[in-house]
Amino acid sequence: MRLHIYFARKFLRSFLLVFGVFLGITLLIDMVEQIRRYSGESFGLPQAFELSLINAPANLYRIMPLVVILATLALFLGLSRTSEMVVTRASGRSALRSLVSPVLTAMALGVLAVTVFNPIVAATAKRYEVLSNRYSSNTASVLSLNEEGLWLRQGSRDGQTVIHAVRANLDGTELYDVSFLAFDDESGPISRIEAASARLEADGWQLRDAKRWWLAGETNPERSAERLDSLTVPSDLTRDSIRESFGTPSAIPIWDLPAFIARMEEAGFSALQHRVWFWMEIAQPLMLAAMVLIGAGFTMRHTRFGRTGLMILMALIFGFGVFFLKNFAQVLGENGQIPVLLAAWIPPLAGVLMSLGLLFHTEDG
Repeated sequence: MRLHIYFARKFLRSFLLVFGVFLGITLLIDMVEQIRRYSGESFGLPQAFELSLINAPANLYRIMPLVVILATLALFLGLSRTSEMVVTRASGRSALRSLVSPVLTAMALGVLAVTVFNPIVAATAKRYEVLSNRYSSNTASVLSLNEEGLWLRQGSRDGQTVIHAVRANLDGTELYDVSFLAFDDESGPISRIEAASARLEADGWQLRDAKRWWLAGETNPERSAERLDSLTVPSDLTRDSIRESFGTPSAIPIWDLPAFIARMEEAGFSALQHRVWFWMEIAQPLMLAAMVLIGAGFTMRHTRFGRTGLMILMALIFGFGVFFLKNFAQVLGENGQIPVLLAAWIPPLAGVLMSLGLLFHTEDG
C-alpha cells in the first residue's frame, strides 16, 4: 500500500510539473496572439495577459491527455534511471500491479477535471468571449435557450433587435411564433413585430402573417398597428452565425449540459454536437488512463537496455495517434456518421486494449 501511495505521489508531482510548463508556454504564445489580433490605445500588455490568463484553462483542458502521457513518460523514465523500478520488479511486484496507482490517479484526475475543471473552463470561456467582443467592438448575435423558447439578438451600430421564437428548424433559419423587438441606442424600444413564421433569406428575415406596432412616440401603439401578409426585416445574420451563436459545447458546464440538450431538442434544434461532447467528457477518465498505459508500455524497461529515445518517440506517436483518433471520432459523431456512444468510448477503449496488449507482450512474453 505504501508503494502505491509513493508511485501516486510521484505521478501527481510529474503531472503538476508538466502542467505548469504547458501553462507557461500557452500563456506566452497566447499573449503574442492577442497582441497581434487586437490593436488600439485601450489594448496593451496588461489586457493581453488578462485575455491569455482567462483563455489558458480552455487551452490546457483541450490537451489534457497529452499532458498526462508526458507526465507518465517523465515518471517511468525517472524510476528507471534511479533503478527504483528494477528494485520493485525484483521484489516480485509485476508491471501491471505497479501501474495500479498511476492509472487510478489519472482516472481521479479525469473525474476531477470533468466535475470541477470543466465548469471553470466554461465560465472562463464565456468571460473570454465577452472581453474579446469588447476589445474588437464586435456586434455579433447572441442566442440563448430556456423554457420559454429561444432568444436571438442581432445587433448593429444603429441599435439592437431581440428576437423570440417558440421553436425553430434544425439550423435556426426558420422560426415559428416569432416576435421582433427593435431598440434604439438612445430612445429605447422603436417597434414590435409578431409573425407566424420567419425565414432567413439573403436580404434578411422574411416574415409571414405579421403584425407591427410602432412604439416610439406613440401613446396608443395599437391604434397605428398594421397587419401585413409578408414583411422583410433587414439582418446581417447567416446560417453559420446563428449556429455559432450557440457557442461550443465546452462553453456549457457539464452539470448544465443535459438540461441544455433537452431545451435545444424541445426548441427544434439538433443537439448531436452537444451529445457527443457530453459523452466524451464522461469518457475522459478512461482516456487519461489509456494515456498512462501507453506511456508505461514503452518506458517501464530499464534505461540500460538502450533505445530510450526510440521508445519515447514511439510512445508519443502512439499517444498522438489515440488523441487524433479521439478527435476524428468526435467529428464523425457530430456529423451523425457513427453513433454517439461509439464516438465517445471507442478511442479510449482502443488505447487501453492496445497498450495492455503491448504490456502483456513485453512483460510476460
